[in-house]
Amino acid sequence: MIYLDHAAATPVCRKALEAMKPYYMEEFFNPSSPYLPAKKVASDYEAAKAEIAHAIGAKGNDLVITAGATEANNLAFTALSLDGSCRRLLPQDFANANILGVPLRRHHPSMLYLETEHDSVRRVAEALGGTTIKVLPSGVIDLQDLRDKITDEIEMISVSLVNNELGTIQPLAEIAEIIRRVKLDRMKRGLKRQLLLHSDASQALNLLDISVARIGVDLLTLNSAKIYGPKGVGALYMSHEAHLHPLVTGGGQENGLRSGTENVPGVIGFATAATETKKHLKSNRKKYQKLKKILLTELQGYELVNKKHSIDNFVVLCYNGIDAERLIFLLEERGVYVATGAACAASKGEKSHVLSAIGLSDAQIAGSLRLSLGELNDAEQMHEAARVINEVVALERKRVNG
Repeated sequence: MIYLDHAAATPVCRKALEAMKPYYMEEFFNPSSPYLPAKKVASDYEAAKAEIAHAIGAKGNDLVITAGATEANNLAFTALSLDGSCRRLLPQDFANANILGVPLRRHHPSMLYLETEHDSVRRVAEALGGTTIKVLPSGVIDLQDLRDKITDEIEMISVSLVNNELGTIQPLAEIAEIIRRVKLDRMKRGLKRQLLLHSDASQALNLLDISVARIGVDLLTLNSAKIYGPKGVGALYMSHEAHLHPLVTGGGQENGLRSGTENVPGVIGFATAATETKKHLKSNRKKYQKLKKILLTELQGYELVNKKHSIDNFVVLCYNGIDAERLIFLLEERGVYVATGAACAASKGEKSHVLSAIGLSDAQIAGSLRLSLGELNDAEQMHEAARVINEVVALERKRVNG
């Protein structure tokens, strides 16, 4: 097997798995229980949260643990008020918007979001009546379009640090500086409305050195499953300026922002994976740069889609005139696993809104493949993957051309 879809899922690293094991059997206690073994587990849990937070230059109390990045992204939007009032968004508001498709805002938009965002941002933002920010053909945010759309009503801006289909790295520090100037102008005019910056960094922690202070975010989404930690665990960083409302209520865990018995093994594994990732950032970047160079040198007949500003382990290719969906199945038969884009969108047969946003035609989108490299890959695999892909593409071109 040659697995080239690490953007969709990564295997749990051995150290994370070993760290998790005791909390399934010996240290199985509920952290909320009053006796000493449970208190020890609660202490371990908080230490793990602090370890995750340390990876982004934050403190444990700044994090809310969630069941993944999708929930973290949804939770971030509770920092918005409803229709410009003081009332915060409530769980039933999200239920109405998500299930019934009823836009919550009817007077004016209060948030902006990048048009290439993941569906867990885009779907909620659409339901909240948000306005999209354009991207340039490179996939990078159009900063002038951002400036033009920040009105006095805007309360939040959401821009992912690394795009999940292209691997495009967004200039968050520049965005944060634009926001800072807007906030200063509002202050001078006596306007007290908040202006928060949220970023989904699910694809970023694996290869970028993230500091929440340096990039200037108020809310940051993290995902264990993308960094060789367990699936079903995520986190939302929140600054002191962001005031959230729980989507899940009950026992009051996570400082009342996410009730439910804590996923102790998951958070332990997440913390271990985050620390390992941070430790090997430079060596991983060098490794993926070399592997990517082999692919781009040996592959034939493609157009490189993500030419600039892309994270090192993403390769997005376009084979004009070829059906990428068919290529995926043919490559799978040969033991090579690739994707056409976001797994959740591909499974529903939807056209990529990301590739549409950067100006690709329907034919180009139909022929696009996303290859995302990871720990399971080495140079020998890249040579073999390039050979197999070239053969399959050549056979498909011959079939299409009759």
